Amino acid sequence: MNIFVSNINYSTREESLHDLFSEFGEVSSAKIITDRETGRSRGFGFVEMSDEDGKNAIESLNGKELDGKELNVSEAKPREDKPRRSFDNNRGGGYGGGNRGGGYGGGNRGGSNW
Repeated sequence: MNIFVSNINYSTREESLHDLFSEFGEVSSAKIITDRETGRSRGFGFVEMSDEDGKNAIESLNGKELDGKELNVSEAKPREDKPRRSFDNNRGGGYGGGNRGGGYGGGNRGGSNW
């Protein structure tokens, strides 16, 4: 079972999350999601464990405090495939948009022509 955990303190480490959930059974993985550019925690993560242990962990840990923050714990929903942004200069997609220029894909007045 994949478990979604939000409202995680930015200073919390994956080991702490792993240890907390391991009280309810074997944890396959515990991952806190970080920002690609800064490496800083985004305040949420995922824990994987067996279905039965996961259900017990969700019931017991939802609303429990960890490192000064009250956790929100629920079963993770499958990730939806979102359409990718278009960087087509004729449509002004991406960053900047339209004929206003600036950024990437800024239409006919500047921007990048990759």
